[in-house]
Amino acid sequence: MSFRKLTIGLPSGSLLDATISLFGKAGFGISGSSRSYRPSVDDPELQVRLLRAQEISRYVEHGYLDAGITGLDWIAENGSDVVEIDKLPYSKVSSRPTRWVLVVPETSPIRTVKDLEGRRVATEAVGLARRFFEKEGVKVEVEFSWGATEVKVPDLVDAIIDITETGSSLRANNLRIVATLMESYPVLIANKGAYADEWKREKISRMALLLKGALNARDLVGLKMNLPDGNLKNLLEALPALRNPTVSPLAQPGWVAVETIIEEKIVREIIPQLKSLGAEGIIEYPLNKVVY
Repeated sequence: MSFRKLTIGLPSGSLLDATISLFGKAGFGISGSSRSYRPSVDDPELQVRLLRAQEISRYVEHGYLDAGITGLDWIAENGSDVVEIDKLPYSKVSSRPTRWVLVVPETSPIRTVKDLEGRRVATEAVGLARRFFEKEGVKVEVEFSWGATEVKVPDLVDAIIDITETGSSLRANNLRIVATLMESYPVLIANKGAYADEWKREKISRMALLLKGALNARDLVGLKMNLPDGNLKNLLEALPALRNPTVSPLAQPGWVAVETIIEEKIVREIIPQLKSLGAEGIIEYPLNKVVY
């Protein structure tokens, strides 16, 4: 049997493991991804290509890929004309966005963007940097950096523009942030022609729903328990975190089953309280997807 196929580009490099994990929770098993440009996927309607995040929006725009996941920053850097389907706030460390920041050594006399007039700045995002300085009305020499940008100040350049998530690498290198150019996060994008195709648009939309559902479930767990029905009111009043639980009568008279979704970080405090309020048979279970 032949299937129509959707070709999607996923980011290799630092985001790869987090992306493969997200797709797995969304129901798409991707294997052989550590070295292969063409990893296998357990959906016969899907073809996956692993590419640098910097390149994906260009290949989507020109139709070599139907869809892709890349950073909002690289869409802006490339000036790509694509359909932005949905924001996917995940990263290799947390759900926080990454930031492109203008950075100088801690000991540098540079305190503001205007202090860089006539100076040299290195970055991988040259277009982003030039547009930023043009907007600020500051003339600088922007040069492309092939990587390890943070080691180039102050010996080779006066400042750098680099990407950071937590800022720990910058602090480790005794660097100080002068300004933030933009915040970025992964985005699911589509080629305009592919998105005009009914079958591909539906396939992309279903994938977006499942990916968002996996992200919604990231910090949540399911919790279920049995409880004497006379204790239910006290339990719900004492534990406002148990919002809108499902309550069902049990076969045993006078008892109810309570089930809810709750933030994982508060479970360790809430389970002893549930027990003290008469709950029994308490079960905590992981979630793959929560679709609102």
